[in-house]
Amino acid sequence: MKKKRFVTGFAVLAFSALVLGACGADDNGSSNSSSESSTAQSSTAKSTTESSAKVVAGGDLQDGTYKLEEKNYSNGYRAVFEMVVKDGKITESKYDNVNENGESKTKDAEYNKNMEAKSGTNPEKYIPELNDQFLKAQSASGVEVVTGATHSSESFQNYAQQLIQAAQAGNTDTIEIDNGADLKDGTYKLEEKNYSNGYRVQFEMTVAGGKVTESNFDYIDKDGKSKQDDTEYNENMKAKSGTEPKTYIPTLNDEFVKAMGEEDGSPANVEVVTGATHSSHSFIMYAQQLVNAAEKGDTQTIEVDNIVTEK
Repeated sequence: MKKKRFVTGFAVLAFSALVLGACGADDNGSSNSSSESSTAQSSTAKSTTESSAKVVAGGDLQDGTYKLEEKNYSNGYRAVFEMVVKDGKITESKYDNVNENGESKTKDAEYNKNMEAKSGTNPEKYIPELNDQFLKAQSASGVEVVTGATHSSESFQNYAQQLIQAAQAGNTDTIEIDNGADLKDGTYKLEEKNYSNGYRVQFEMTVAGGKVTESNFDYIDKDGKSKQDDTEYNENMKAKSGTEPKTYIPTLNDEFVKAMGEEDGSPANVEVVTGATHSSHSFIMYAQQLVNAAEKGDTQTIEVDNIVTEK
């Protein structure tokens, strides 16, 4: 049996059985607002209010400075990300894309002008917006996708999540992402540690011939039974959200394999399922972590000490 790689993270709200409709309510998956900060690529929290939600499972963030860096340049830039935790709260978020000279993409006038014309936003706007959202949400899952910068937003969510996991473990070693590397053949696994609303995530991805050939993402209960087989849950969610686990889970798995089979395939190309926005973004973040593991050939199971709260 392979040794488990213990990491922590991913804030997931613990909904009561009567609030299944929340899965449908998270259809509001995009934000096109952007606010300038004094420093385009970083944000600092001046004050943090205590959440009204009570944490019932999951590790606390340990004070320190946590860093993540991409190894490789894409279109002349690579991501760098620094997160500061003080008194158990995220107080600084410094995500940016820099070139070989260490210059920020937010300062690239031509790039910003061209992207604004095509997408309606640009790095000068969406990078500080993502940093600001992360500070306010205090979780990767609370960061909404910025309209016109979907891939960058989902990449941010993935990297923010990995920094949260490092902070829960108190591991200040810089996380190195071998972005764009060929996927190494093998079976890659990720599991949540804690149950939320009676279920936790299990995710297994198989790579053969350098391609993702199988994706088995699911929610299971303490008896190992799939949420797809929970008739009452499916009926309630279908009535409130227009979709259900037995529909959206296979869809996400199929779309992931399809997306990764394309040239420059990425989990970010997986479409969010209407009515299951929160679950879709969870899927994409976890899929990105498995892809990062496959880029390194690290087949140790990723165990996520997911934070579960109740109101």
